[in-house]
Amino acid sequence: MALLFSSTPSIQKAVSFINNLDPKLFTPILSRILQKIDLKDERSFTEEEESKLEQTLDLPAADLELMIQSLEFFLQQAAYHSAKPAVLKQQLEQLEINEDKIQAIVEAWSTHAKEILQKLRQRTLVPDQLNAINWRLNLEMANGSRSKMKQPNAMFELKINREGKQNAEKLQLEFSHQELYTFYNQLETIQKQLDNLD
Repeated sequence: MALLFSSTPSIQKAVSFINNLDPKLFTPILSRILQKIDLKDERSFTEEEESKLEQTLDLPAADLELMIQSLEFFLQQAAYHSAKPAVLKQQLEQLEINEDKIQAIVEAWSTHAKEILQKLRQRTLVPDQLNAINWRLNLEMANGSRSKMKQPNAMFELKINREGKQNAEKLQLEFSHQELYTFYNQLETIQKQLDNLD
């Protein structure tokens, strides 16, 4: 299993806030984050709720936001990697999160993972969607400096629907044989990662 998250200075700072949180407050915060994790453009808490949390937790706005974003990040990474509870627990331990908080996160993940993964699969991550692909192969037999050569290339035209626009935009790409082979291998890697999510 790949490393889900590494211990950066901002993560370490967020961990200190998480560790200092009263468990009675941590559980509802975590629950709210889980409820909203699949919503692309919606924050876990409203501005009014964040303001109340700042007062209740005695945290400045920036620190509260860092803590919430870090918890969201932990859960998003768990979802992205379809992490097993034991793996999530081990990686949270490496960040030196307190055991009671780890237990709460892992229990919440175990309970809601299937539902979260289902919702995230249905969510569109970007407003642009590929509508159609046209392609053709070309073989360059000669140019000004060389009379005999065989240089194949592939031309692609991608039709992309952009959110809020009526007509599809066209994106044209040209690949040499080696570039197309490299691109194909990248697509294979992406396909394997998608297959692992099922």
